[in-house]
Amino acid sequence: MADGARGLHAGRVGRAHGLDGGFYVTRALSRLLSAGTNVTVAGLTVAITRRAGTEQRPIVALEGITDRAAAEALRGETLIVERDEAPALAEGEWWAHELEGCRVVDGDLPLGTVSRMIALPSCEALEIERERGGEPLLVPMVKDAIRRVEPARRLIEINLDFVSPPDPVPRRERPPRARGSS
Repeated sequence: MADGARGLHAGRVGRAHGLDGGFYVTRALSRLLSAGTNVTVAGLTVAITRRAGTEQRPIVALEGITDRAAAEALRGETLIVERDEAPALAEGEWWAHELEGCRVVDGDLPLGTVSRMIALPSCEALEIERERGGEPLLVPMVKDAIRRVEPARRLIEINLDFVSPPDPVPRRERPPRARGSS
């Protein structure tokens, strides 16, 4: 969810909240939306002056946006945070833009390329565009599924058996039951 050299997508301006220029942020990356952080919206770079709401439905107010009409005029615009303003991530965490485009393998078997990261209810998952076509493969970002991630080498190794277990051996068909006669 990055926009090239411009930075990280922090979300989109949603509907206005209140009369003071605050608004909901949709598709939010909440950890990027702290008071004091500079965001670029509609070509202007301004500071977040207030952060409220929840992690799932944050509400922010921006410097210079002081009434409901000004907030509504920005509705649908993307909020971008420069990468150097983003908080540091813990070991084993990556921003989506660091993984998008990485080759995905299981050992020596090439599987495809990461097309995007998706937030699921229990974890994030990588959507893999398969090398041989077909439906995308979803890989949960959990230890059992991901063997190693090397963004500098643009490589992710997964455990395909965990992600897509082999089909079980089909049960043999049982002979029809003998029915009693009356």
